[in-house]
Amino acid sequence: MNIIETKKLTKYYGKYRGIIDVDLQVEKGEIYGFIGPNGAGKSTTIRTLLGLIKPTGGSAAIFGKDITKVGPEIKEEIGYLPSEVFYYDDMRVIDLLKYSASFYKKDKKQIEKRIQELSGLLDLDLKKKIDDLSYGNKKKVGIVQGLLHEPKLIILDEPTGGLDPLIQQKFFNLLREENARGATILFSSHILSEVQKMCSRVAIIKEGKIIKIEKISDLIENNTKRFALETVKKADKKDFQIKGVDDLVITDHSVTFLYRGKINDITREIAKLDLTNISIEEPDLEEIFLHYYQR
Repeated sequence: MNIIETKKLTKYYGKYRGIIDVDLQVEKGEIYGFIGPNGAGKSTTIRTLLGLIKPTGGSAAIFGKDITKVGPEIKEEIGYLPSEVFYYDDMRVIDLLKYSASFYKKDKKQIEKRIQELSGLLDLDLKKKIDDLSYGNKKKVGIVQGLLHEPKLIILDEPTGGLDPLIQQKFFNLLREENARGATILFSSHILSEVQKMCSRVAIIKEGKIIKIEKISDLIENNTKRFALETVKKADKKDFQIKGVDDLVITDHSVTFLYRGKINDITREIAKLDLTNISIEEPDLEEIFLHYYQR
């Protein structure tokens, strides 16, 4: 079952591009990565899914329900953390969270217990006023607010900004626990190491369009290898005019490149060179991402 499903979802701001023909299928129980640089269309997609802005064209469903027809009903089971969080500055943290909790049809004592557990985990002082919090602590408030009602779908838009490394790790562990409980997670970020660590599949968005959807394991392990060669003499660029070779860099005694294709084909060509050393590694997601964006 797809928890999120969009078909040719499109949003224009007047004549300016937001997103164009976005097709996403996020399956129940998965942690799904959504990556691209600022301005690529990640936040526009998310805000459209949440009904915060209206689509120009296409369709979207969450829990199998059309987002434009039953928005309030859908939101009961969604936890959302925006990239920027803004609150009533004069409110205490605990009052804000209780106010947020009042919108959900959940057991009051259960939610209060949940608030205490989450704030304790994230080292969040519930007695402080919002105005007295640092950016990172305001982000913690957003995390608690998004998870206090134990949502079935968690949507995160650049969630770790302002969090120190220790809290980030606690946050990731918390997300894994929520996922084990049955929650589906849409994890949008431009920090590729986070996506690689957390997600099973990823969609890459460029200029408002999805350019690649694949399992992260396939994206990294099966399709691309990073080669580093040490040579006795400077290699000739002509030796690497091979289909599948990208990001070729040749210096006096070294050659580095990414290769996508059959290993036998490239190793036959490499064997013709006079080498002193060779290494073949899995590239990280950032290298693969740059490959798609530069193509």
